[in-house]
Amino acid sequence: MIRPLILAALSLSIVGPSPVAAADKKYGPGVSDTEIRIGQTAPYSGPLSSLSRFGRIEAAYLNMINATGGINGRKVTLVSLDDAFSPTKTVQQTRKLVEDDNVLAIVGSIGTPTNLAVAKYLNGKQVPQILVLASTPKLDDPENLPWTTTFMMPQPVETKIYAEYLLKTKPDAKVAVIYQNDDLGKGNLAGFKAALGSRASTMVVAEAAYDIMEPTVDSQVVVLKASGADTLFHASNARFAAQAIRKAHELNWKVQHVLLSGVSSISAVLRPAGLTASTGAVSAFWLKTSEDPMWDDDAGMREFRVFMKQWAPNDDIEESIFPYATAQMIVEVLKKCGDDLSRENLIRQATSVQGLQLPTFLPGLTINITPSSRIGWTKARMARFNGTRWVLLDDFVGN
Repeated sequence: MIRPLILAALSLSIVGPSPVAAADKKYGPGVSDTEIRIGQTAPYSGPLSSLSRFGRIEAAYLNMINATGGINGRKVTLVSLDDAFSPTKTVQQTRKLVEDDNVLAIVGSIGTPTNLAVAKYLNGKQVPQILVLASTPKLDDPENLPWTTTFMMPQPVETKIYAEYLLKTKPDAKVAVIYQNDDLGKGNLAGFKAALGSRASTMVVAEAAYDIMEPTVDSQVVVLKASGADTLFHASNARFAAQAIRKAHELNWKVQHVLLSGVSSISAVLRPAGLTASTGAVSAFWLKTSEDPMWDDDAGMREFRVFMKQWAPNDDIEESIFPYATAQMIVEVLKKCGDDLSRENLIRQATSVQGLQLPTFLPGLTINITPSSRIGWTKARMARFNGTRWVLLDDFVGN
């Protein structure tokens, strides 16, 4: 019964001229009458190895697609290599994918510093670097990086959502910020302060950075508590967000936690931090969540649960919705290429996304990716953790 589930999940397609009826086949590297070979890098080892689930879920989804005939009669081969979230290794592995494995494109690679490290190389060789999982606005640069698109909400967009939420609901907040000492963390801090505008100088009362190799952020949390802040914005990764929430609770710091969407996981962040300690935290969402009973009868989520049971039974279902949505998007773009599977047409289709709503998106949310703007996500809904699950609040925030 898998075939109708796939058809239902992928029935909402990208708007634009369809090349499927093209008379002549055009193939780029890695493509034949029977195969489409694409590549990516992911951290299967190292401090952020939990993000390897993106590679696993995407591979499982493509296996499901292949089991039902593939895309326009071709099986998709995903070559996913470990880069340990090290930009130097990302460069090595990406070169291998392009020059040795001869992939058509780099698709869904993970990480801000890692994708930045290879963007110029890939664009210089005119290799599509699409649907990469990085939130830096530096990759939204159609003039200098015309072969690059992303599939994450950009830092300025997401941090603006949190700033607007606080300005509306807690305008007198005293905000402390804990951030990762790299392009990702610094970008989130800068975007948040820019969105607060003239209020930033009075609302942001303390900042503390951490290095990704530090064992804990306990000392940073102690310093931030001493600032008198009543709100803590976590521009951090999952491990350190969990540590900071737990330490704040141990210090009896009654603070409003504001979490980036990437660190809102119940299983990876809130449960390790302590459900009581995490109660009241807020974050932004644009995808449905597997633990919310409001989606129990939702067709798209039923399909997702069936997929997880049959194709990825060992992965955390809550953590897998975003990789699943990414895989759906990969399939959409490849389907749209039809028999013109040249690199030129692939980037053309990847930048011709208009009003797309996949079954995993929150109702009312669509994305647009065009040649002039690679920012697909522009709004989200805030939610509050009630000690058990995330509860959506009000309407969308953003543009």
